[in-house]
Amino acid sequence: MIIVSHRGPYQFSRDDDGELVAQRGAGGIVSALSPLLADKADATWIAAAMSDDDRAAGRAGTIAHLDVNVRLLDLDREQHRMHYEVVANGVLWFLHHGMFDRARRPRFDLRFRDAWEAFVAVNQHFADVVAQSAPAGEIVLVQDYQLCLVPGQLRAQRPDLRVVHFTHTPFAGPDDLSVLPTDVGAQLCASLASSPAGFHTGRWADAYRRSARAALGRGAGIAAPFVASLGPDVAALEAVSVSTGARAAARSLADVVGDRLVIARTDRIEPSKNIVRGFLAYDRLLEARPGLRGRVVFVAMVYPSRQGLAEYLAYESEVEQTVARVNDRWSTRDWKPILLDDRDDYARSVAGMQRYDVLLVNALRDGLNLVAKEGPVVNRRDGVLCLSPEAGAYEELKTAALRVHPYDIEQCAGALDDALSMPLDERAGRASKLRALATKRSPADWLADLVGHAGQ
Repeated sequence: MIIVSHRGPYQFSRDDDGELVAQRGAGGIVSALSPLLADKADATWIAAAMSDDDRAAGRAGTIAHLDVNVRLLDLDREQHRMHYEVVANGVLWFLHHGMFDRARRPRFDLRFRDAWEAFVAVNQHFADVVAQSAPAGEIVLVQDYQLCLVPGQLRAQRPDLRVVHFTHTPFAGPDDLSVLPTDVGAQLCASLASSPAGFHTGRWADAYRRSARAALGRGAGIAAPFVASLGPDVAALEAVSVSTGARAAARSLADVVGDRLVIARTDRIEPSKNIVRGFLAYDRLLEARPGLRGRVVFVAMVYPSRQGLAEYLAYESEVEQTVARVNDRWSTRDWKPILLDDRDDYARSVAGMQRYDVLLVNALRDGLNLVAKEGPVVNRRDGVLCLSPEAGAYEELKTAALRVHPYDIEQCAGALDDALSMPLDERAGRASKLRALATKRSPADWLADLVGHAGQ
């Protein structure tokens, strides 16, 4: 089996002695797959070298001694930058999450065409490496939108390979996909249509099916898409929850919040996560319910992301400014309404998820949102999940969660109020049902679905 993804299971850095050391990489794909592939000699993970230390590790052979067999590709730096920052993050992410301000963006000019050529070239580099190294009939599992052209490129070179592509984001419907230049949308859909394409929910699979048909025409052959939702790694979560780091974070959090009610969220600072509107809904709640002032703390464990994009830097600034305004408006001598923690610290996030009374996931659009499943698994207070129907996880968890409209601040404030005032027996019943729903599927189930569809 070959796993192909943009980011690999390890990232490298140098210790105080200048020696290369490996740390587990970030992201849901890594968390899901790494334990399942550990010590499997017949599995290889191909990914991009993301830093100079990654490149040095690949050249030095350091990666040969890790739990997972890894091959890091030393891509042309300028091509890689255009592939990742300009097309993958700057166009496809915005497209699939419905985030373009269409009166102003996108603008597909000569710069975009150069970047698209780089995107094609980087995907082709991955495909070439797989084609040259894969045994006959090998299973190849290609991950996410950054490498959406790899299936078609592989099909052209090695039709014997059993290729599956899995998209972890939403997928744009025909109206959104039509924003792309016609040839680009067709190229993207033709590649995915060449092999089974997987998604976390039926909604995204249906959007892809409709987009592919619109882009490729009635007579085009489109491999049937499939749905395979990812579940949390319960054992790994439990191990983190009792770790030294999580225990220390829990103590620090307890020192700050005391016995107050806690609304929590944990996200990258990213526009589709809808962090600012969550704070505005909380501000409205404090305005409408004076009795909650001083009794509740919003613990926001959010950390910077994609700081090479102007939109992300602007959104990070907006997050900070909104927190400052809410805190300036309501703070007292011994109470700060919002506790903003911008460290990328998974143990801290797990500690926060253990402590919440309400977990807010109000995404504008999300392929799945694993936090919505992880939170109920580790929470120790029968916490209530306030969940946007635009998150893929809503399809599975909606019968036990409270629905929050991602754009309706007044409705979201009301849902937070309902969650905080919910009777104990109802909280316990919902929490128990959430845990059962969230753990219905495991990473092993998800991987088995991908492998099963590789044979089709």
